[in-house]
Amino acid sequence: MVKGQRKTFNILHSQRIPGAEYIWFHASSLGEFEQGRPLIEEIKSRYPQYKILLTFFSPSGYEVRKNYEGADIVCYLPFDLPRNVERFLNLVQPRMIFFIKYEFWMNYLCSSKKRNIPTYIISAVFRPDQFFFRWYGKYYRRILYTYEWLFVQAQSSLDLLKKYNINNASISGDTRFDRVHNIYEQCKSLPIVEKFVENSTFTLVAGSSWPKDEDIFIAYFNSHPEMKLIIAPHEIHEDHLQSILSKLQRPVIKYSEATEKNVSDNACLIIDCFGLLSSIYRYGNMAYIGGGFGNGIHNILEAAVYGIPVIFGPNHRKFREAQELIDCEGGFSIEDETAFNAIADKLTTDKNALEKVSQSAKRYVISNLGATQIIMDKIGLESSLRSE
Repeated sequence: MVKGQRKTFNILHSQRIPGAEYIWFHASSLGEFEQGRPLIEEIKSRYPQYKILLTFFSPSGYEVRKNYEGADIVCYLPFDLPRNVERFLNLVQPRMIFFIKYEFWMNYLCSSKKRNIPTYIISAVFRPDQFFFRWYGKYYRRILYTYEWLFVQAQSSLDLLKKYNINNASISGDTRFDRVHNIYEQCKSLPIVEKFVENSTFTLVAGSSWPKDEDIFIAYFNSHPEMKLIIAPHEIHEDHLQSILSKLQRPVIKYSEATEKNVSDNACLIIDCFGLLSSIYRYGNMAYIGGGFGNGIHNILEAAVYGIPVIFGPNHRKFREAQELIDCEGGFSIEDETAFNAIADKLTTDKNALEKVSQSAKRYVISNLGATQIIMDKIGLESSLRSE
């Protein structure tokens, strides 16, 4: 990250087109980028006269998306120091700024406000335990007034803001729903995976799994010969892959070694590469999403959009969509192997129950589409163009 930041101003000097108008998007990491992506691509499609600058803070975002074709310039965001901020804004001169979900950079925000640059935060989430709302939070809350508008995901966030007289906010929902639906509509056909599930009566797709997750669903898979399993682990280094292989007691093959001829001979397929998971969920009858026994669950919407039940671990407090999927009976949280086994037994043996849960998951995603359009209507790029 530090090495990358040293290159930022050289990138801007060499790639910025003099006289062009830039709309600047900042995403901390890859997940936030995926939330911002529907809006980036909508603006790029409808208003091609604007250039897109995309910045990242984390290498996990920049290194994966530094060649993203939807942006005209991609670089790291320099640290939020007054000298960096002034130099950055003087060089970029953005027409409009979008921060995504949890981005509160005081110097960038205050300087942009002084320059009358409209600045927005999208898909934001606010909770009472955030520092803005603690007993010492008055000084920090002033940051929230620098935004032209705060687009929040849910009523609870809006109510909290209004409690502190922060009224430059409205509910837009979460742009991730639009993103996963776009992926669903453009999902890749994967011939090897298609061949693997061809004669399967029930396939479990385990996405972004960690060792604790794997202990649970692999044990079930080993004792249920009627089931096939696709594992796309969160980390694909050799030690983790060997750990997975040591737990499996049924025939298994890695995706990198699979062909359409040999893949059918196996009961488990391990995806030892990145970039396929969001398309692989379409081949499953049920999904297990990892991370819920660690820092938090990974993207459950990528699976739910295909209309399949979603199971995840207990650490999902910060993920609104998890609780809402549970409430509408399209998803399940588990505490241990016993809970997983009970749900899996029900869904693998009761077709009516499986269909009901699957439809609930699909309806939930569809009912939450539209955040991108709500934001587009509010920011008024159309009227801004007419005024020119």
